[in-house]
Amino acid sequence: MSDMAITGLLVLTLFLLLGSGVWIGLTLAGVAWIGMELFSSRPAGDAMAVTIWGSASSWTLTALPLFVWMGEILFRTKLSESMFRGLAPWVNVLPGRLLHTNILGSTIFAAVSGSSAATCATIGKMTIPELSQRGYPPEKIVGSLGGASTLGLLIPPSIIMIVYGVAAEVSIAKLFVAGVLPGLLLAALFSGHLMVWALLNPDKVPKADAGLSFAQKLAESRHLIPVVLLIGGVIGTIYTGIATATEAAAVGVVGALILSASQGSLNAATFKASLLGATRLYCMIALILAGAAFLTLAMGYIGLPRHLAEFVGSLGLSPGALLLALALFYMLLGCFLDGISMIVLTMGVILPTVSAAGIDLIWFGIFVVIVVEMAQITPPVGFNLFVLQGMTKREITWIARVCAPYFLLMVLALLLLWWFPGLVNWLPSRM
Repeated sequence: MSDMAITGLLVLTLFLLLGSGVWIGLTLAGVAWIGMELFSSRPAGDAMAVTIWGSASSWTLTALPLFVWMGEILFRTKLSESMFRGLAPWVNVLPGRLLHTNILGSTIFAAVSGSSAATCATIGKMTIPELSQRGYPPEKIVGSLGGASTLGLLIPPSIIMIVYGVAAEVSIAKLFVAGVLPGLLLAALFSGHLMVWALLNPDKVPKADAGLSFAQKLAESRHLIPVVLLIGGVIGTIYTGIATATEAAAVGVVGALILSASQGSLNAATFKASLLGATRLYCMIALILAGAAFLTLAMGYIGLPRHLAEFVGSLGLSPGALLLALALFYMLLGCFLDGISMIVLTMGVILPTVSAAGIDLIWFGIFVVIVVEMAQITPPVGFNLFVLQGMTKREITWIARVCAPYFLLMVLALLLLWWFPGLVNWLPSRM
């Protein structure tokens, strides 16, 4: 059977299983088992056992459940309320006024969460009622929240960066640091969009709240101190080389527990809820990772990555054309799969091609994360769309439409990173 026929059969099997509702991790493992059993001489059962054990016992992946737990702890604190009180006095003077709390709040919470959905839910439960009550347009409230909350994937610590770092065998600490400037760039683009809209539609922006003196603004900013200290503890230990990503994750969990206790949010019930929530989420991710590791191994034995790399190489695509093709591929894949599944399912095949094209894997990691961010607000499987639908009870199509400008701004960010790669590489090069 030809390579194209084998590939077509496995892809068809994959989508049939996914479409029938089988869990993603089990689907990946099942397709891998079929591939190895039919098209290779290696015993599938033995390979599956060894590969799944190896993927589950990775020390690097220890950071993943810790960052997930940190986000779950903070989700149950008064952090979002404190951030709103600290940010509101400063953004009142900007065109668009309090709409910027969605952007800045998401940017700050992304630095202690690592999850796009958690950022969306946490900031949304604070800003949607407040901004709606003050008369801001619903499409701008929901659109800015949907777009900005995707920063949870890009601004470190990021769960998906850990997954990519393990798959690509690159430094997770450098990936984290590489995401800082692109994350701030996206936040600036989002805020700039709101400013332009507000200047063109001044009648749709409610009047500013009563002005505060500079001293009063500083007094309100004290509510930002806990989250700034936590961000400094996590990111600072990585950037200075004091701790690895895994050790920094442990620092983050301890800091989140201290913050939760200081706010009076830590009790037996919230501790248990955060631990169980983190366990459920990580078990789902771990199953996907294990299935994807086995699928990657199976593809290697069958020879599909090598043949695909040879095929792409024979096309003579320039690095820019290759990245454009990959961006379109991931956008299409994002209509059906979540971000982590996209990463672990494709990296075994894509990375050899990217490396052969001379593209830096740290830069490519940030590129992939931004494309996955775009998939978070792309129907029908955009996770942020589901979170926003649950909070607003609006139609998915309406939510996707109001988030569309932020999708286009992410496209612009990708172009800027291509033209100015130093935005990604400058900070990691100084570590």
